[in-house]
Amino acid sequence: MITSTKFHGWNALALVTDRVELIIPLDIGPRVISCTLDGGPNLFATVGTELGKSGEKDWKIRGGHRLWHAPEVPPRNYQPDNAPIAVTKLPGGKGLRVEQPVEEKTGIRKSFTLEALSDVDFKVTHTLKNENMWAVELSPWALTVMGRNSYTAIPLNPKIPHGQTLVPDYAVVPWTYTDFTDPVWDWHRDYIGIRVDRGTSPQKLGLTSFPGWAANWQKGGTFVKFWEVKAGAVYPDFGCAFETYVCDFMNELESLGPLAKVEPGATATLIEYWGLLADLPKPDKDGVFSEKFRPVIEAWLKKTAAENRRPRSV
Repeated sequence: MITSTKFHGWNALALVTDRVELIIPLDIGPRVISCTLDGGPNLFATVGTELGKSGEKDWKIRGGHRLWHAPEVPPRNYQPDNAPIAVTKLPGGKGLRVEQPVEEKTGIRKSFTLEALSDVDFKVTHTLKNENMWAVELSPWALTVMGRNSYTAIPLNPKIPHGQTLVPDYAVVPWTYTDFTDPVWDWHRDYIGIRVDRGTSPQKLGLTSFPGWAANWQKGGTFVKFWEVKAGAVYPDFGCAFETYVCDFMNELESLGPLAKVEPGATATLIEYWGLLADLPKPDKDGVFSEKFRPVIEAWLKKTAAENRRPRSV
């Protein structure tokens, strides 16, 4: 069901199921600014001083879920999304499509389609359209800003014993300001944990290959998103298919699509699947992650993402 609402003064639409409410502001965007499960708190981080405002000349982080295009080279990424968006409701009240005007300095038009697959599962199709008269190389880049009082779990690929293979499996990519001794990092055998509530200074890393999902645990529910990581494809930032950024108030879960040369009038697309899961334990211990957390996520993948996945066009 789609209903009209207000969010901190913005005109907005709410995509509502029996258990989840997603709020999409109409005066700025495209964004999903709020995500709640079973009437709980917003799982997405927001910047209170930037809510309800519009028309600013500069880009504002605001919070929530947004769409960018990589690689990150200002001013390419930091184009304001501070103007009203166009909305098309999907048949049956199961979703909507939101689209912003063409970015003046890049010639790219951003849009995404948000579809409810069940009471707690969603499909988000992000699209970048090249409105220039020349080809542009880019990667679709979807960033979800999670709240501070949370813990993120990033799964690693399965271990293969020495002797069965002698080649590397993936790379962990740090940024120039990344400090692996910072207390936000919680290193484990089978996953990388992020203690978001310990963030004080900016931290970032990327992975070139991993199982394709990342989950953020909060008392109000666990948010998990999955996207296809294409083997052999060229990704930005030394090949990163996933990136995460942490600071003093939030944690970004960032999916990336392959780099593509997008011709005039053509599009690049990145599909994510979202799941909202209740009553999962905090996955900050190896046993909890391997026995009580990861199996639930993998069952969700088999039930939702795998069954509903469609080929992605780039």
